[in-house]
Amino acid sequence: MKFLFTLFISCFFIAQAQAQGFLRADGKHIVNERNEPVILRGMGLGGWMLQEGYMLQVGNLGQQHAIKGKIQELIGPEKTAEFYDAWLANHVTKADIDAMASWGFNSVRLPMHYNLFTLPVEDEPVPGKNTWLDKGFALTDQLLAWCKANNMYLILDLHAAPGGQGNDLAISDRDPNKPSLWDSAANQQKTVALWKKLAERYKDEPWIGAYDIINEPNWGFTDAADKNGCKEQKNEPLKQLLVDVTKAIRAVDSRHMIIVEGNCWGNNYNGIMPLWDDNMVVSFHKYWNDNTPDTIEQHLQLRDKYNVPLWLGESGENSNVWFRDAIQLVESHGIGWAFWPLKKLGFNNPLEVKPNPGYVALVDYWHGRGPKPTARAAYQALMQLAREDIRFENSIPHPDVVDAMLRQPHDDATRPYKIHSLDKKGGKIAAVDYDMGRNGYAWFDTDVANYHVSTGAERSAWNHGRVYRNDGVDIAEDTGAAQNWYVNRIDTSEWLQYTVRAASAGNYRLRLRVSAETAPGKIAVSINNDLINILDVPVTGGAAQWKTFDLTGIPLMRGNNVVVLRAEQGGYNLSALEFIWATN
Repeated sequence: MKFLFTLFISCFFIAQAQAQGFLRADGKHIVNERNEPVILRGMGLGGWMLQEGYMLQVGNLGQQHAIKGKIQELIGPEKTAEFYDAWLANHVTKADIDAMASWGFNSVRLPMHYNLFTLPVEDEPVPGKNTWLDKGFALTDQLLAWCKANNMYLILDLHAAPGGQGNDLAISDRDPNKPSLWDSAANQQKTVALWKKLAERYKDEPWIGAYDIINEPNWGFTDAADKNGCKEQKNEPLKQLLVDVTKAIRAVDSRHMIIVEGNCWGNNYNGIMPLWDDNMVVSFHKYWNDNTPDTIEQHLQLRDKYNVPLWLGESGENSNVWFRDAIQLVESHGIGWAFWPLKKLGFNNPLEVKPNPGYVALVDYWHGRGPKPTARAAYQALMQLAREDIRFENSIPHPDVVDAMLRQPHDDATRPYKIHSLDKKGGKIAAVDYDMGRNGYAWFDTDVANYHVSTGAERSAWNHGRVYRNDGVDIAEDTGAAQNWYVNRIDTSEWLQYTVRAASAGNYRLRLRVSAETAPGKIAVSINNDLINILDVPVTGGAAQWKTFDLTGIPLMRGNNVVVLRAEQGGYNLSALEFIWATN
């Protein structure tokens, strides 16, 4: 079921659907040409022009050039080129952008790899000259057309600069055996030239929202031991390059906003301020920390001191609880955002790519878990991934993720995840299809997000099964059953809410499908805020040993009913609940 639904949100700083003209910095706010404040709500198209290993479930390979090298070893350079052409043609299509607009997003951040626009320095036939490639410009033109048709702003982001801009290698496809951006004047000159070329091309396009000059610099300029530049005090090479790029852009384009990112993945602005142009935005990135006001205080102080707008240019890779809280935090301060990414081989984004079995076998081989595939099998698997699996219509939608980003920061109400309608005989509901909403409103779980940057602990899971939904509720996959997913790891005091629409009022029988491996459990059943009964769940002999238990005398009103299943004593698993008509 695709979730092409429109979300209506009201808040003071919301961008109007018909926002017109160039965006610009106006004091602490981003405004359109009507002088209306605009909150950018967007997604980054990570994995399209620039692959990272984790997005393809090959994190051990890291950078795109390493992934490409492994592919070439199996299928050769010509078929590898065919794979990448198909990948670029199908990873982002008009359907993806149309869907984003229908869900309520108003902007897109495009992470660009420079090598789609120009040759690497070492491959230039004439040193010091720039060979321009049509591929990147054509893809960007096409994306811009889709954005314009949906009244969405497109933000250009140089995600992989010539040579690579940091020691976090995968995010910029950096090869440490070659000069980095910071070690090579030629790479810096090419970066400046690329931005001038882009500005010349798009200077008259109002739906280009801004130029995000360099994504997440992370480099120790004065101390090599400070690998990612988090302790850097001056950042002189970074500031100089940002100034040089700005001058090149302004030589041909006086209207577009320019976004700058500090060292330390966009967060260290020592030596960068004050800014040198009156139409600039300060970006910061936020991952895996608490969502309390103090976590953005340093950025708010920059905004207040220098009277410039802020933008949360990248965030994500967490739970729905974390998404909701982070977005509510920044929007409460009038700050827009772009989350990351729209899709990948993974569950915690709006779209999930489900890879074909051949690709799964290929990943197993690369991880040392399986045999080497034949060249034919590898080619077929890769082309199916690039031609079919990654396309919008074949992706798995996650409406709960979109709901957490766009509705829940402004609305505490719960919404049905699916419509559960009972006919005159009753009906069955999958346990995993509980209502959408905040923790403590639609469901309750004790482990809801990854805060390891703040806590100093190991990265933690929230949905330990990492399937189906992105809340704190733990979900496992039962591959041997017709019911593919079930709720597991249920702890005492955790609960799930279901909105159930009954065709007729009366008493029903409630049948619960449960299992308990080592200890008994207790389930309290409430209907419309009234405790109706408590079910004792005995040990069934194993997590996959399912038994059904009936509770009688369950009263439902005609229309919507709120059903809550609460773990008075945890330790059990829940697969389904079924209502069976019991009275005339």
